[in-house]
Amino acid sequence: MAIKITEECINCGACEPECPNNAIYEGGVEWAIADGTAAKGAYTLVDGSVVDADAKNAPVGVDTYFIVASKCTECQGFHDEPQCASVCPVDCCVADEAYVETVEALMSKKTALHG
Repeated sequence: MAIKITEECINCGACEPECPNNAIYEGGVEWAIADGTAAKGAYTLVDGSVVDADAKNAPVGVDTYFIVASKCTECQGFHDEPQCASVCPVDCCVADEAYVETVEALMSKKTALHG
């Protein structure tokens, strides 16, 4: 299950540098799968659509930081727990029930992002 940032976010930015997948962006910022990863070429997003890893995509959120679910691995293969949630001072980094994934699927996503 990916992590999401709720509207309680105070825009402190503590979470952004902690993400090993560069899946966290400031509100209003375009994102790409290739940002901070080794992904190249065609990449399948969690909704099943395929994008070029380098293509810029519209922001998921405008007012607060957001997490790109297609890049979030809950820190599987990097840390014992999601680092964004561990550093968030207002506990607004929570499980995103819209994207339920097994540990195996999260590890597969990690491999697709980092080789």
